[in-house]
Amino acid sequence: MRTILKQLFFKYCILFSCVISSQNFFAQRLTATDTSEKSVRRYQNVINNNKQLVRFIEYCFTKRNIPKHMRNLAIIESGLDKSQVSSAGAAGVWQFMTGHANDYGLTESDRSDMYKSTKAVTNSLINLYNKYHNWVTVVAAYNCGGGNVNKAMQRAGSKNYTDFESFLPLETQNHVQKYLNACYATGELNSVLQDYYKTPVRQKETPNKQSVDVKKFKENTVKNQGKIDLMETTINGAYHLDTILKYLKIEKSQFLKWNPELERNLAQKGESILILPKNLMDMFTINKYRILTESLKK
Repeated sequence: MRTILKQLFFKYCILFSCVISSQNFFAQRLTATDTSEKSVRRYQNVINNNKQLVRFIEYCFTKRNIPKHMRNLAIIESGLDKSQVSSAGAAGVWQFMTGHANDYGLTESDRSDMYKSTKAVTNSLINLYNKYHNWVTVVAAYNCGGGNVNKAMQRAGSKNYTDFESFLPLETQNHVQKYLNACYATGELNSVLQDYYKTPVRQKETPNKQSVDVKKFKENTVKNQGKIDLMETTINGAYHLDTILKYLKIEKSQFLKWNPELERNLAQKGESILILPKNLMDMFTINKYRILTESLKK
C-alpha cells in the first residue's frame, strides 16, 4: 500500500511540476491581455476620431521603414491629444520630456506641435530600433529610457524583453502591455510578435558608430589647399542636409567629400558622424540650434 501511495505521490509531483513549467512558459510569451470588445472599440475610436493625424504619422513612418503599428505608441502615450501634459511634465502627442525633445531639436512649445514632434519621434524610434532590434523593447525604452532598459538587461543577464521585463518599472511593464493590447485592437499584434520572435540572422559585424579615418580624409581633400584641421561630431536624423549647407555656405559636392556616407546614415541609422574643418565646425556649433529648428520645418 505504501509503495502504491509513493508512486501516486511522485506522479502527482511530476504532473504538478509540468503544469507549473507550462504556466511559466506561457507567462513569458507576449500576448494581449485585454481583448474585450470594449477595449478594441476604445482604441479604434481614437484612430477614427483622428484620421488626419494618423495618416500623417503613418506617412512619416513608412517613408523611414517604421511599421505603421508604431502609431499605437502615440495612442497609449496621449490618446493622440496634442494638449496632453503628464504629471511628470511630458507633453504633446508623443509625450516628449524636455531633455528628450531638446536632443531632437524641439522647443518646449514644439512638443505639442503634432507635425514637428512626429518628425522628431521618427528619428528617435529609428535610433532605438537600431539599438534593441525589436519594437517591443523600443516601446519600453521610449517609456523609461535606455538606461533603465540596459540595467534591466544586465540584471536579467539577457537582452530578451520577456526575460528582463520584471526588472523594469511597473509603469513601463504596463505601458508595453497597453501597446500589445492596442496592436490587438488594430489587427497588428501578429506583426509585432513576428518581429519580436524572429530568428536572429548572423550579419557581418560593423562598429556601432561610423568608423572615420580623419587622416585619410585630410589626404584626400586638402590637396593644393594647405593643411586643414578636420574635426568630427555626431548628429541625429533630425538634421536636414540642405539646411546644414545653407548655414555653412558651402557647396554640397565639397561637403560630401568630407561626409560621403552622411545622407545614407541619417536615413538608415538615424545618426551619423559629421566631419568638417575647424572653422566650419565652429560655425555649425554656433548655429546648431537654428539648424535643428529649421530642419524640422522641411
